[in-house]
Amino acid sequence: MKYAEKPVTEFTDATFSKDPVPGGGGVSALAGALGTALGGMVCNLTTGKKKYAQYEDDIQRIMKEANEIKDSLIGMIDQDAENFLPLSKAYGLPTGTDEEKAHKAEVMEKCLKVACSVPVDIVKTSYKVIALMEELSQKGSSLALSDVGVGVTLLRGAITGGWLNVVININSIKDEEYVKQIREEVEPLVTDGMKKCDEIYMNVWKTLQK
Repeated sequence: MKYAEKPVTEFTDATFSKDPVPGGGGVSALAGALGTALGGMVCNLTTGKKKYAQYEDDIQRIMKEANEIKDSLIGMIDQDAENFLPLSKAYGLPTGTDEEKAHKAEVMEKCLKVACSVPVDIVKTSYKVIALMEELSQKGSSLALSDVGVGVTLLRGAITGGWLNVVININSIKDEEYVKQIREEVEPLVTDGMKKCDEIYMNVWKTLQK
């Protein structure tokens, strides 16, 4: 059974165990999926309401996009686990001779890049949802505004968690051009995503205090 198909208690227990997967990458993907799902719930609670009729087309668009992204992030839970397994095996390769050391270094480099791929996608994909949540904070039902706040909190965790899983891998990659490209591509999304999540959360908080 795939990790994404396990009951919540089994997934949580599997994470709690000494097994390397599901780990931070899979949990970050799940956090992003749940944050996105809350956005979908806000859409479902808003659609068809006369008070928000002027936003109906936007709500339908957001709901469709959020549903696709949710499914994508759920898929990343198992993709991340599958990508990590070759790396976990590579760590155990022998290094008794120069040839073995060279072989292990080559295999490790490839496996580290593969292990990076899903966390990078988690950051990029979760970042897209933040813009949708910002829109929902203005156009969604006020009765579900707290769910927007919870959603961006989870998405912040997905982005920062995904980034940590990128960094721990690129720190061991020797290909400097690859590392530079990943940093330039992903780090700005993390910085901006965190800022936007914090702003949306604080706006939700302030609104709920009125």
